[in-house]
Amino acid sequence: MLRAQRAVPAWLAHPFRWQRLPVPWAAVARGALCAGPLLGAGIATGHPAPGVLAALGSMLAGVNDRPGTRRTGIVHIGLPALASALGMLIGASLRAVDAGWWVVPALFAVGFVSGAGSVAGPVRSNAGMQMLATTVLGAGMPLPGAPWAKALTLLAGCLWLLLLRLVLRPPRPAGGALSGERAAVATVFDALADALGAAGGPGAEPARRRLTAALDRADEALRLRLLTDRLLRRPAGRDELLLAERFAAATALCEASVALLWEARPLPARVADGPRRFAVALRTGRPPGRLSAPETSTPGRGAFDQALLDAAVAFARSEPLTWDRPHAGRPEPARRGHELLGPAGRDYGLRVALCIAASAAVALLLRADHWYWLPATATFLVKPDLGPLFSRTVNRFAGTVAGVLVFAGAGLLLTGEWWPALVAGAGGALLPFATRHFALQTVAITVMVLSFVYVSGAREAAAERIVDTSIACAIVLVVGHLPRLADPRRRVGQRVTAALRATERFLRHVLTARPGTDPAERLALRRAAYRALGEARAAAETAAAELLAARDRNPDWPAVVTAAERIVDAATACAVRLDHGARRPGTEEAERLCRALSAMADVLEDPGRRPGTGLPDVELRADPDCATLTDVATELEHIRGHAGAG
Repeated sequence: MLRAQRAVPAWLAHPFRWQRLPVPWAAVARGALCAGPLLGAGIATGHPAPGVLAALGSMLAGVNDRPGTRRTGIVHIGLPALASALGMLIGASLRAVDAGWWVVPALFAVGFVSGAGSVAGPVRSNAGMQMLATTVLGAGMPLPGAPWAKALTLLAGCLWLLLLRLVLRPPRPAGGALSGERAAVATVFDALADALGAAGGPGAEPARRRLTAALDRADEALRLRLLTDRLLRRPAGRDELLLAERFAAATALCEASVALLWEARPLPARVADGPRRFAVALRTGRPPGRLSAPETSTPGRGAFDQALLDAAVAFARSEPLTWDRPHAGRPEPARRGHELLGPAGRDYGLRVALCIAASAAVALLLRADHWYWLPATATFLVKPDLGPLFSRTVNRFAGTVAGVLVFAGAGLLLTGEWWPALVAGAGGALLPFATRHFALQTVAITVMVLSFVYVSGAREAAAERIVDTSIACAIVLVVGHLPRLADPRRRVGQRVTAALRATERFLRHVLTARPGTDPAERLALRRAAYRALGEARAAAETAAAELLAARDRNPDWPAVVTAAERIVDAATACAVRLDHGARRPGTEEAERLCRALSAMADVLEDPGRRPGTGLPDVELRADPDCATLTDVATELEHIRGHAGAG
């Protein structure tokens, strides 16, 4: 049975993957109180058009209603909301001037901007996707009203959900206004305990990646709070400074734990007890209690116990060491504006623009009165950073068919003019849970949009949606797999190259930094490397599940990223050993390895390179006094082998 599962291609198995996530009950409650009640208010007041627009805005905001602090929620919901309002303004303006076939080049331009924005991160990618979707809907849906009024009504629906998020929240743990940030930092300690418990076993690397993701989320939460304080010109409070110090202690403890994880030996259960106690202390506000006795059997264990003691001291303090504003935990990310016009940005933009323009043109030829569903469907399919194209296409079609059947069944069972609002409310409640699988999310969105369309006057449109969805899926599959636009070397190579360069900077700092160098710089470089590697891994795993005819000509991107992750881990373990008196590696040998890693990034950055050419040779030399050099050289050989696998 196991062999049969392994024989299934990734592109064929991916549509059946299901994420195991906890049920976000607060988000479910918010979803039930958004689209349905807003649509019902429009029906009750005799103004269905504003109700449809407000409900549409709340639905789009609900797609971005993910777990996190209040400040992360404001950013993750607010920025796409503004983009959605802008898209509605553009689309409604096109409809107001009766653009006709000029809507096709207009959507091409908006689609290019939306696709190119995908390289700027997930929040801006979602904003670009929703801007494109509302542009299509604004230009196609026959709703009365001025363009500016439509945009403001849509924005009001988004803000309604954001208001509910600020009001309808789970019971706060100890920590008051900082409860969300405390929970994020507590999750870091829990993830660290899980990683220590998995050391030496098959789950060690996945547990370490979950730890990296938890660090990223906590870092984002604290940075957003810091940014908010700066914008409001508000000084940092005592609790905020103490939490920043405890997060710094968590970061240092995670660095020390990497040395233990790198030794790849199972650890006693009591080692994970300390981080668990810190997590409980953050959530409850009580002291962490007594920690296990220190042990110095290995440099890694000695470094970990020292970091554990430092963390205990940080938790024991009732006043911060300094009343200055907390320092950033990592360098500011490089500006990504130039990436929008780089190879990946241009390819992303061209892929989305061509699909949207082709979908709009075909829809106008088929039915000029109700053409918007076809390009709107393509909008949610074609974005290359949201998942493998074939998988999303299959799940979109299946989810649309299921959603149409559910809506049709509801129309047969329910009577009166209120039943679309009830269906929209049920879809809104399902939407947060439906993030586990794209087909289920499509079901929720389909029943909600059909409710909006029904209230706006198109009452026999359900059957047409299946036909339009089929055509949109076919267009996206054809255009999205054009040779240039489907080449993962151009899309994934950018992320992998950035990760290798961040890895090289961290490795160089560890191997060449003089004694007494500020450890904060090393921590910042390590966090930047792990963050870049996380983005590269997400892109590589998506590309690995794509349906590509030329797969054998591409590097094994996940293997390249794994080798780079192991270089960062080896360098971290080396840094811990150097802090505890290990011999510093030779300058010449260290420089040779750093240059080799940089050269590999240079070669992979060229999308036109033939596989197996231009990769530097890495000479493996055993150094008994500095095992890190041997470890790094081994992983460099792995990168060279997998990058030239074709």
